[in-house]
Amino acid sequence: MSNCQCGCKCNCTLWSVIAAVAVGVLAAFLQITGQITVTPAFLWVLLGIAVVYLAVLVVSAALSRWENGCACLCTLLNVLLAGVLGTVLFSVVLLGLGVTAGSVLSAILVGLLLLSFALTVAGSACFVRCKVGCGN
Repeated sequence: MSNCQCGCKCNCTLWSVIAAVAVGVLAAFLQITGQITVTPAFLWVLLGIAVVYLAVLVVSAALSRWENGCACLCTLLNVLLAGVLGTVLFSVVLLGLGVTAGSVLSAILVGLLLLSFALTVAGSACFVRCKVGCGN
């Protein structure tokens, strides 16, 4: 792929990672204190969203491979892929284990799940920003 130099001004992946870490830490804290609960329905919805994102990511990567678009596309696709695969992994693990309020392991897994999902959402915003405004 020839567009992996990340030379344009639209690289906002650092901000998306910082925001995702903040969301993950906050979610873990709220889970351990019992302020939020994570139901299996929520986990299934996140799993479905992540699978759809994965399909869109594969199609988008296949289509953008042939165009001379944004130079930071490789970085953004890596961030999106990490977020999507993390969301799938942690939602499946939490569906298998079950979530209990007050459990340290559940709080860590919920934090990692929401970190991955926030990374997916923030990475998507960066991807759209890159595709729309690269070179400005």
